[in-house]
Amino acid sequence: MRFHIIIAAVFWCGFVDSRKIRGISSSYKRFYRERKSFLCIDGSKIIPFEQVNDDYCDCEDGSDEPGTSACPRGRFYCTNLGFRPHYIPSSRVNDGICDCCDASDEYNSHAHCQNTCWNLGQRERAYVEGQMRTLDEGLRVKQQLIEEGVLLWREKQAQLRELQQVAEDLQIKLEEHRRKKHEADRLKEQTLRALEAGDSGLRHQNSTVNSIFQLLDSNKDGSITVDELQAKVALIHDEERVLSEDEAVALLGGGHQIDLTKFQHTLWDTLTKGDGVKIKDTHGALDSLVGEDSHLMAADRAANWEATNLKKVEEAYDTVNMEISDLRKKLAIDYGPDWEFLFLNGQCYKLKVYEYTYTLCPFNQVTQKNTAGTEVSLGKWGMWVGTQKNQYSQMVYENGEPCWQGGSRSATVTLTCGTETALRSVKEPSKCQYIMDFQTPVACQPVLKQRGIHSEL
Repeated sequence: MRFHIIIAAVFWCGFVDSRKIRGISSSYKRFYRERKSFLCIDGSKIIPFEQVNDDYCDCEDGSDEPGTSACPRGRFYCTNLGFRPHYIPSSRVNDGICDCCDASDEYNSHAHCQNTCWNLGQRERAYVEGQMRTLDEGLRVKQQLIEEGVLLWREKQAQLRELQQVAEDLQIKLEEHRRKKHEADRLKEQTLRALEAGDSGLRHQNSTVNSIFQLLDSNKDGSITVDELQAKVALIHDEERVLSEDEAVALLGGGHQIDLTKFQHTLWDTLTKGDGVKIKDTHGALDSLVGEDSHLMAADRAANWEATNLKKVEEAYDTVNMEISDLRKKLAIDYGPDWEFLFLNGQCYKLKVYEYTYTLCPFNQVTQKNTAGTEVSLGKWGMWVGTQKNQYSQMVYENGEPCWQGGSRSATVTLTCGTETALRSVKEPSKCQYIMDFQTPVACQPVLKQRGIHSEL
């Protein structure tokens, strides 16, 4: 009989202890050990231990009623075995609504709660496992992209060195072609002067003088007037401007018209020097001169040939220097510690949201196009603006097209871990300020795997 009494007493003590410590986590059990008195956790009061969980609030911090709804500031701990434990306000205890998945908050109510913790935990564990698989795959792809990034970086550096060498070679060619053109122009001028001044070429000179005179004498009346001169002759450095009357009179030797004889000793000398005025129909006049002598024809062909060659080299030199400038700008961008983001440069990613199509071109720009085809710039590449722990988690694109309310459009791009690279979402939380979710394997961080992306299951 005594044995049965002892056993019953033990079970009763266990029941009382269970009642007393309901609603607390294991880390707080040390405050609720059975003793004669209970010290409120904030240290404000000592009460008999029997008053713990007696449905009357004695402590200001509510620590004496963790398992009832007596204290307004109290918290009830849901153990939720198999899922995540958490706290709820003690006012929800026994209110007829199931808040804890293990139904521990409705131990003394009419609610018929079922323990759903295992099912919830199973779903969450499956989600976490999926996240871990995504992370594993993302890290695997990221490692490949890092290796490709290193090779691509070296390739770009080699390309820059090659372009710089090409530019140096073209610089040498440019100087050489400039020298050749100068020599060809000088030879052509010497040939022309020799043709004009040589005794043996006197008949050629007279014929040439007569040809130019006839070219300028538009009405063929045997004289060149101010009007005819203004129509056919222009300043070398301002060919579009018509000569003033004073300028024309000066070229005509002070008069308003000249005949062939006076032309040969005045305007002809000025035209042949070629340092002030020229005949507007340069090619026509030149053809008439060239036709008079084979030496001049050859010199003219050589000068034109060298001018063409020089122009080709100049264009090639300018093109190479533009490529060098563009490549240097690309290489100056921060692509991450292992150049893992380098592969994004030159790529563009699109996403259609309602009537708009958004295009993100990393390290370049962000645009928005409507169904009518009108494209608006939302910003150009600015910088990385991530957190101190991970500065490569966010990009900002600034100085887009002006917004109708003032200021310019901008876009903030948040990079998240994923197995594929894609633009996932675009929002406009405030006028002309856009936020984007950009998923890519290179955003996956090994530290997440080390921490284990876990829940308290």
